Amino acid sequence: MSITDTSPPDAESSDPTKETRIRSHNGRYPLAMRLHFYAGIFVAPFILIAAVTGALYAVSPTLESITSHDLLRVEPNGEMRPLSEQVTAAVATQPTLKLVAVAPAPEADDTTRVLFDDPALGESERRAVFVNPYTAQPVGSDVVYGSSGALPMRTWIDRLHRDLHLGEPGRIYSELAASWLWVVALAGLVLWIRRVRGRRNRTSAAWLLAPDGSQKGRARSMNWHGAVGVWIMPVILLLSATGMTWSTYAGENITELREQLSWTTPAVRTALPGATTQEHAGGEHHGGGDHAPAPVDIPTRIAQLDGVYAVARAHGITQGSEITVPAKSDVAFAVKERRMPGTYTVDAVAVDGATGTVTDQLAYADWPIMAKLTNWGIQFHMGLMFGLLNQLLLLVVMIGLIVVLVLGYLMWWQRRPTRRTSRFAIGRAPRRGALRQTSPWLAVPMVAAALVVGWFVPLVGLSLLAFLVVDVLVGLVTRQRATT
Repeated sequence: MSITDTSPPDAESSDPTKETRIRSHNGRYPLAMRLHFYAGIFVAPFILIAAVTGALYAVSPTLESITSHDLLRVEPNGEMRPLSEQVTAAVATQPTLKLVAVAPAPEADDTTRVLFDDPALGESERRAVFVNPYTAQPVGSDVVYGSSGALPMRTWIDRLHRDLHLGEPGRIYSELAASWLWVVALAGLVLWIRRVRGRRNRTSAAWLLAPDGSQKGRARSMNWHGAVGVWIMPVILLLSATGMTWSTYAGENITELREQLSWTTPAVRTALPGATTQEHAGGEHHGGGDHAPAPVDIPTRIAQLDGVYAVARAHGITQGSEITVPAKSDVAFAVKERRMPGTYTVDAVAVDGATGTVTDQLAYADWPIMAKLTNWGIQFHMGLMFGLLNQLLLLVVMIGLIVVLVLGYLMWWQRRPTRRTSRFAIGRAPRRGALRQTSPWLAVPMVAAALVVGWFVPLVGLSLLAFLVVDVLVGLVTRQRATT
């Protein structure tokens, strides 16, 4: 990569007023320029892949509703059959599998999902039998994944976006993209503000949003690159933050931080009074009692479902929900609202199946504020918060991000030397020495912040170190050539 340019200077580099502004701001502009440049060149391919797969992921819930219409939808016809009758019909089709949960039909034209634990499936996967609630007849079965109950097509797109179907090694790509996206975006915002502020009327409300149509060539590419970047930036920052919560390395640090600050997602308690089993909605933890609780036969649990569901609805669980079926006699049913389009709360109750008593209740209003924000952010990232509108917004933002990345590479190509003696030339990097020219009062906090970010988000730290090594090596080679 050449940092010396033998081409005629462009308007940007020959502007003495701009050079004066750069020096007057203690090197902040060139430092942001150099960081944006290296991250853009080396990390942008990962972000581009994430944007392309993310565009497909954004509309996957709608695609799923179309391709799996026969499993998900029925024609309303009279009154729905009792939930216990629907579950009994589903259990008869899977006699060797363990019944673990039931998701009653949330709308009049939806099917009921009866969920089973299948040892042949992967992590977070369950076997679902879909039942027509009006006839209590199964209409089919399939594998569902995660808290949103994604079917195989949406799960395939999800994993493509998450790890390119390469497993744990593939997650590095998505973590690198999510970890650097906010850094590149904020550095670009600094550059765009510095560029536009000196050329537009500062009193205009749209001075950052409207590209300058009078520009040509590389300046035109830069104007659209910056303006589109500002348009999509709020959503991009949110997607970057929520994407890191799913990552391997940064995600572990985020989880630990949330635990230390008591921002973790709470769970309803399902252990009945006096029970030796400590269980929350999501798993069992057996205590140290001498006598293990007796298992309850499945027909008994199925017969209790109608009463449990009625009690839960009377206590505020009025949206689409999932009922966890306990396997032990000292554990209550957990009824929790599902992650579905248009659902903004996750209320939960625990109900004693034998007596119909509510043993614990967890309202979404009682969640810690950061747990709520995390849940909303994940809902938005998955395209489920506002339904189709949410998905279309994400699709438009991903297309915008792709445009920004393509324009960024176009600007890099347009910056290349154009002398005829150059058989092959690529865009030059911004000028060197930005950190040396930066005031110590600014440089020290920036280095400290970089160290903190590098520790908390390891892939940013390692790649930033790699950029520094490359930059130093390029500088040494260039200096040696100049001396020679």
